[in-house]
Amino acid sequence: MRLGGWEIVIIIVIALLVFGGKKLAGIGKSLGTSVREFKEEVNASNKPAEEAKAEASAKETKES
Repeated sequence: MRLGGWEIVIIIVIALLVFGGKKLAGIGKSLGTSVREFKEEVNASNKPAEEAKAEASAKETKES
């Protein structure tokens, strides 16, 4: 099920009515910060795995 343009507009209007403009801006800012931190942690946890793969690949290249 995909959301079309009108459905998104209706959801935004309802959110504005329920939370108000200032509160909604604060929620958006916190959500953005949380997503950014999550991405940084995921990237940080993937780096050691990528480095290990690169080292293994380099060893295989040297041995060949």
